[in-house]
Parts: sequence; structure tokens; C-alpha cells
Amino acid sequence: MELTRNFDHGEAEKKWYQHWLDKKYFHSEPDDREPYTVVMPPPNVTGVLHLGHSLNNTIQDILVRRARMLGKNACWVPGTDHASIATEAKVVQMLREKGIAKSSLSRDAFLNYAWEWKEKYGGIILQQLKKLGCSADWDRTHFTMDPGYYESVIKVFIDLYNKGFIYRGKRMINWDPKAKTALSDEEVIRKETPQKLYFLQYRIDKNRQSAVGSKQSTNSSQQTTHENEEFVVIATVRPETILGDTAIAVHPKDERYKHLVGQFAFVPLIHRRIPIIADEYVEMDFGTGALKITPAHDKNDYTLGEKHGLAIIDILNEDGTLGEAAQLYIGEDRFEARKKIIKELETKGHIVKTEEYSSQVGFSERTDVVIEDRLSLQWWVDMKKLSEPALKAVMDDEIKFYPAKFRNLYRNWMENIRDWCISRQLWWGHRIPAWYDEEGRFVVAANEEEAKKIFSKGVLTDNIQYPPKESLGTILNVQLKQDEDVLDTWFSSWLWPFEVFNGYSLPGNKDVSYYYPTNTLVTAPEIIFFWVARMIMAGFEYLGEKPFSEVYFTGIVRDKQGRKMSKQLGNSPDLLELIEKDGADAVRFGIIIASPAGNDLMWDPAGNEQGRFFINKMWNALKLVKMWEGRQSAVGSQQSTVGSRQSTVGSQQSAAVNQRQNESFAVLWFENRLNEVKLELDTQFKEFRLSEALKTIYSLIWVDFCSWYLEWVKPGFEQVIDFSVYEKTVDFFEQLVQLLHPFMPFITEEVYHELRHQKGDLVVKQLSTAITPDVQILKNGTLLKEVITAIRDARNRNRLKPKDTIRLHMLTETPDIYKSIESILLKQVNAVSASYTQTVVANSITVVVQKDKFFIETTTALDTTSQKQQLQKDLDYLKGFLISVEKKLSNERFVQNAKPEVIDIERKKKADAEEKIKVIEESLAGLAS
Repeated sequence: MELTRNFDHGEAEKKWYQHWLDKKYFHSEPDDREPYTVVMPPPNVTGVLHLGHSLNNTIQDILVRRARMLGKNACWVPGTDHASIATEAKVVQMLREKGIAKSSLSRDAFLNYAWEWKEKYGGIILQQLKKLGCSADWDRTHFTMDPGYYESVIKVFIDLYNKGFIYRGKRMINWDPKAKTALSDEEVIRKETPQKLYFLQYRIDKNRQSAVGSKQSTNSSQQTTHENEEFVVIATVRPETILGDTAIAVHPKDERYKHLVGQFAFVPLIHRRIPIIADEYVEMDFGTGALKITPAHDKNDYTLGEKHGLAIIDILNEDGTLGEAAQLYIGEDRFEARKKIIKELETKGHIVKTEEYSSQVGFSERTDVVIEDRLSLQWWVDMKKLSEPALKAVMDDEIKFYPAKFRNLYRNWMENIRDWCISRQLWWGHRIPAWYDEEGRFVVAANEEEAKKIFSKGVLTDNIQYPPKESLGTILNVQLKQDEDVLDTWFSSWLWPFEVFNGYSLPGNKDVSYYYPTNTLVTAPEIIFFWVARMIMAGFEYLGEKPFSEVYFTGIVRDKQGRKMSKQLGNSPDLLELIEKDGADAVRFGIIIASPAGNDLMWDPAGNEQGRFFINKMWNALKLVKMWEGRQSAVGSQQSTVGSRQSTVGSQQSAAVNQRQNESFAVLWFENRLNEVKLELDTQFKEFRLSEALKTIYSLIWVDFCSWYLEWVKPGFEQVIDFSVYEKTVDFFEQLVQLLHPFMPFITEEVYHELRHQKGDLVVKQLSTAITPDVQILKNGTLLKEVITAIRDARNRNRLKPKDTIRLHMLTETPDIYKSIESILLKQVNAVSASYTQTVVANSITVVVQKDKFFIETTTALDTTSQKQQLQKDLDYLKGFLISVEKKLSNERFVQNAKPEVIDIERKKKADAEEKIKVIEESLAGLAS
């Protein structure tokens, strides 16, 4: 069957992916092979394929496909995360479009809608990953709210609670007013935000009164006018929060305010009387040196409030509007209220001045609204009790990070770890298994029946947290209500590496015993705390060992301007459109070729274009090789077609011998080059330098194989190719697409099967072990390429047409090397003969390569002017280079401090430059004579 003009990626992708699925190549079961296990970071069920997914999952697929080809039992477990906040927002939006308010529904009715939405849209991204070519074991697909997984999450909560690792307490949390839920610190994105700094004056109360018992001293007092009024000025970017102020703080050593400590001031607009306190927390050189303290709306203020016994006045409702406690603008959105308060403050003369200001503002990762600090009763995990084994495992390299720079970031977070707020004020998710009676007392149990049993026992138990240390007595027929909150999404996904194998629910089962711990986790550094650290903690807590051996951190995908890809900026392309247009292989190529290990990558659509050109190059090489299929010499024939022109040096018999030697050189050189690259790839894969590995294979195929090897073995017009050379060429091509297959699976499988009839498929073909290459043959090959390139350049500079033949004379101390590559050289530079000389050949073009000189003799009249100019240019450069090297070697400090090998390199540079200068000067002298 004749090959199509171009590779049809659409047809090939459908054909081969379905073939691989039908053959169950991606499915894994425990056996006697070495396992290689990867768990897919579960994308949100709300997700659709974007460049970040493309990068992360392409890397995983590369690692899994290569492991499969190395004979390992590769198992890549896919799945999705229920994504409480994002999914609930999607469902609420869907309901709003139908004219239904969430508040009008019961919890069960809402969850029915949520499950309906999940079943319709929740698996889209997994189908899209298949279009990318991902070879995951789809039979093992998991969802974090599958019944068995759900049960395990609840059991873990109960277990940690019974161990005293989970508690319920009222603390300052990050509050998302749009999603109306608590957020962990890691779910808050800090953004540098331009703001205005307002300097407000608070009038001092002349009635000197002790600040002791200040919780009772914050009642409103009517402002009265006094002569010689005194004010204290504070600076704030959030003037609306003055409505919750309960103190002003100054540094105890600040001479400006010492006389005010113990006095009172009035909050502007509402005239609340608040104490002026002293605390070393205040920075004297920041702002005015006086701080407004609003304990209900700032974490640091809350700490000061606890320390000084200040009142806590919460002025905000859960949706970010002002509440009754604010006294003013009740029901107004916080930012609308800010505008009105600023206007009123200006009108009443409370604003002294304003300044432009920029600071870090916290935004919700999920809804992108400004978060609020809020005092709230939530569920917490005591992280210090879980963190020690997880920190030690990374610091001792039991778990290795790539790049290693992320170890310090991890250590810093773990050593300063804070308790984890795990409750979320949502309905979609794993509902917290706490059960409350009518008096607010609670127990933790898997279900209501178990909770009633605990209540009915009537004994003091650590499970009962509120009121503390209270005996229930015997309570029969108690009416219980389950906690309304659900667990943080990450509380379920931290079990992912073992619970996808039922490692907690069915301890010691054959799957978890075989696949756990997993091998490699590929993830983004921004979730090192959300997920990576917590998975390590859970692994040690519940299976007694690490969840994975290696963590590879990808970079952030950015556009050419360095901006992070986002829908808001409109700089994030549609991946499915790119796959449709360019093909999955080109998309994979484009993202990996631009992805340095662990660093952000600047994605450019030109990378996809480069991938398409590469595919086209391989397809054309395939067509060329297929053309030779019917033009082979008989097996064992002595006829040589490579370098068919005979050298005029030596006898006909020796020429024939040389031809056979030269014919075998191309095969021998590429075989060694192939082994050299295989060894390089082994190192690059071990170090997760995948972009470098792709570049290495790219260069091997495009440059070494297509540009050099195929040209060296290509038969002349209407000539045949030696049977053994053709077979070797096909074998080389198969090995090349095998090396490339993990990166570009579709084009490689297609080429593999088009080369010749195959008994099996490339996707499971085992990679051969690399052999140590012959260094001398590789050097000879490099030399041959340099000489061919130099002579071709000289021909072009001297305007010799491609059809113009030349005679080549070589002045070298190593003629044996050139005799072994002679016929290839003659063919590639269109030379009719080669000879070896010890003297300069007059009226010739001179070319210098390393220490050797080549004299090109042609019947065409030569203009030596351009040659002289080029040689003079080269000479000038070399003389300048020599001066710089000699200067370095004459520097005593350099010679004394540099390593011996560095000095040796510089001395070699000096000797080489001197030798080349001598050769060029001789060439110029020859042209002048």
C-alpha cells in the first residue's frame, strides 16, 4: 500500500488508541515483574483539558510508557476529585439558570442535582486525556466520592478524632464570602494589589480612665466638643473595618504616644470609646506607629485581642455584607460600604490624608474574591502530631524531590506547620460524621445509629468534646442532627496513593501489597502543601511507609510575555482545538520541548509547529526508506553502492576493499551513535530531564539519522542498496521510533508498522540494553561531518555549482582515518578523487579542519579574493582568541587557584589556536605565491 503524502494524525490517533485499548496494553495486574506505579493527580470533575493538564499528564505518560518498554509492570491509576467548592458553584449556577435557588432546596434534593451534574459532565476531562494519548489504566478509574472511598474518608476522620488529632474549636480562619465557606491557608492566593492608604484621626477622650476591663469599655458614647482636642492618627486600607475597632495599639517605647497609653479614643462615625494599649508587636516605623485593632477581622489583631482581653465585634455577614454589629450601612456589600464610609469620613473631617499603597491581598483560589479573616467554629487537624515522619522522609532522601530545590521549601513549611482547618460550609462532599443533640453536645460516629449508642452508654468519653469533660448520663431516644459541614477536598485526596488500591479499607490486599508504595508523583509545586505533604503524612500514618519514592515538580505554563495562562487573560488556548489542528503528538512535543525541569515554561504555539515539522521529517524519511525496499542487492552481494566513485589512489583491488569498508562505516558509526544516545537517555530519565531527553532524540533522528546517515547510505540514481545495509537501516529506524515513542506515541506506532510487517506493537516492544560505544568511531564520524560541512561551505563561498566536480588533496598526519571514510567523503562533496600530500597544493581552495588541511582543486577558474578574505577573518579571530587565552594563563592568581583540569583545558586551547594559526598563515602564503 502506497504511503499518503503526509501523516494523517486524526486517523492514526483513532486507530491506534482504540487498538491499544482493545489489546488492554494499559491494564495492569500484579505479577512477578517489577511494578512501576503512578497515581494521576486527580483533576477536578469540573475540569476541562488545559495546558497545565497537558504538561502534567504528558510527563506522566512519558514515564509510564518508557517503564512499560523497559519490561516493568506499569500501572497508571486515573481518577477525578469531587472538588467541593468548584463543583458546588457549578451546580448552583446550573440551578440558577433553571430559576432554582439553592436555599429553596433540601440538602438531599440539592445533592441529587449535584450527582446528576457530575454524571453528565464529571468525566469529560478523562475523555480528553485519552485524546492526548494518555496510557492510563482506565479500568482502575477512581472518584473521591465513590462509595468505598467515601467510607474510608469517614473512617479516617473518626480514627484521627479518637487519637486526639482532630478537634473542634473557634479560631480565626480564611473566609470566602462568595462560596460562604472556610478556606485553608493554602487555598488563599496572595496578590500584590494597588490600594489607597487612608490616614484617619481618632479623638482622644479627655476623661482619663484605666483601660482595665476594656471589654466593658467599648460601649458607644456621645461625642462632645472640647477645646484643645487631641487626636491620634492611624493608617488603614480598609476603612469599613473601623466599625469593628475595639482598641488602638502603640509600642510601649514610642515617645510620641507614651502619654496616651491607658487613655481612650473614639472611633470615627460611631463614637465607640476604645482603649489605647501598649504592645511590642507594634512597629514604630510603620505607618503612623499607631494601629487600629479589630480582633474579629484580622488574625494578628485577634491575637492581640486575646492577650489584652479586648472585645470582639464581628461586623460582617457570611456573604460579605455589613451586619447589625456594624451600626452603619447594614446589608451593604463590604466594598460598596467602603466607598460610602470614605465619603462620610471625608465630609466629617476624619481623613487627614490619603496615599497610594500596594500590599499583598488574599484571594480565594476557587472563586477569586478577596477573602476575610473571620472568627469561626471549625474542625481542625493538629498537624504537628502527623508531620515528623513526613519531614524526616524527605530530608533523609527516602523521598526524593526533583528539582531538589523544593526540599527547603518543604522543610520550612513542615517545621512551621499550622493546624489544618478541614471543615467547609458546603453540601457537596464528605459530610463530617459528628452528631449533635438538642443541647449542642456531640459525638463522632460513622452513622446516627452508632452515635445514639455512644449517647446511650452514658459514660465519660474523650469523644464528647462539648461541653468538655461532661458525663452524659443515660440518654435514651436522643434526637440527633448531623453536622452540616463537609470535609475539605484535600482531606479525601491525601489518601489517594493507597486508597485507589483499597489500602486502608482492605489492609494488605494483593493490589496495595504489590503497587504500594508508588514510584513517581508528578505534580505542580503550588500544591506541595495542599497535597504532597499531606499524602506523605497519611502514608506513614496508615500504611507505615512513604506513598511514593520520587516527586517531580513541573513548572507553571506561561505565555510568551511571562504571564500565567488563564481564562481571564484570554491567553490559554483550547487544547482540544490544538489536538484537532496539529495532532496529539505535536501538542505533546510542543509542551515538553519547552519544559525545563522544575522551572516555569514559556509556551509558544511555534513549539507545536516544530513538532509538526518533525513528524513530516520522519514521514519523508519513511517514504525514502520504503523506496529502497525493492532496490536491494542480493544477499551476500559484494556490490557496493555507497561511495561508488573509486579513489584514484591505490589499485583497483584496494579501492574495492576501501569501498566495502566505507560502506560499513556509516552503519558502524550510527550503531555506536545510537548506543551513545541510549546511555545519555538513561541518565536524563533518571534525573527527570525530559525536555533534554526529547531534544537528544530529536537531534539523533533529524540530524544524525536523516541528514547524515541516510545521505551516506543512499544509493545513486537507478542503483541498488546492499541488502544488509537496508536491513540495518530499517532496524535503526525501528529503534529510533522506539526511543521517541513515549513522547510521540501515534506517529511512532504508525511508522513502526509501515516500515515492515510486525508481529507485535511498538507500545509494548522492549527496549534493548545499550552497549558502550566505540569512542574512536564516534570521533571519526564527527570528523567526517565537520570536513563535509567545511568543504561544502568552501564550495558555496567560491560559487561552485553542485554539479561541479572537484579533486581533493589532504594534508594530514592521520591518513588511515580518512582512508576509512574516504568514499563517503568523496560522494558527499562531489569529488572525483582523493590524494594525500605533504605540501601545499597551488591554485586550490584551502580548508582547515582541526589540524588537517584540505586543498580543493577544480577546473573552474577561481577568484581567490574571497578565499583570502575569509582566511584573514579566521586568522584575526584566532589571534584575538590566543591573546585572551595567554592572558589568562599568565595570570598567577588564576594558575594558583584554578583546578588542574581547568588549566589543562586552557593550555589545550592555546596549542590548538597556535596550530590553526600556523595552518592558515601557510594557506595565505600559498595563495599569495
